[in-house]
Amino acid sequence: MTSKFTFRVSSIAGAALTLPLFFAPVYGAAISKDELKMGKERVATTYKADQAACKVLAGNARDICKEEAKGKATVARAELQYSFSEKPKDLTKVGEAKANTTYEVAKERCDDMAGNDKSVCRKEAKAVMVKALVDVRSTGAINSTTAEGKQKKLDADYKVAAEQCDMLAGAAKADCITNAKSRFGKT
Repeated sequence: MTSKFTFRVSSIAGAALTLPLFFAPVYGAAISKDELKMGKERVATTYKADQAACKVLAGNARDICKEEAKGKATVARAELQYSFSEKPKDLTKVGEAKANTTYEVAKERCDDMAGNDKSVCRKEAKAVMVKALVDVRSTGAINSTTAEGKQKKLDADYKVAAEQCDMLAGAAKADCITNAKSRFGKT
């Protein structure tokens, strides 16, 4: 059970790490309005080409491809806006866009599964997103690890563990839930 969880989370986290590679942000040097406009046009053109490439696929592979194209464009637009404004709130939006995009793509990938595996996969994807959002939003705070942020991370991990317990029955399920509650501070 644990190895499945680790593998899935690693896969989801790996997908999160590849998202920033779609478009290299131009951090450190503000761009002009004209460069912003040209950048947005490039993003729109790339998005249309990516969407067209998805048409040759079928079923869930097509849905995943479309979600990836949409996410790639969303992240690129956020990066462009930050490159233009250089405001900390826009940098936070870049991180949020990456976290949300990773979640949406991971959710689509979960659609290839069925039953409890699909449910666990979605909970894991949500947990990764919640953790990423907590980290992104706390970066600018004086205390980057707030009690509220830590609690959100624990809650997300607990939901995954509890969902994994649903695969079991009887005493094994009760033991699993008890262990999950004690690990994540639930009473």
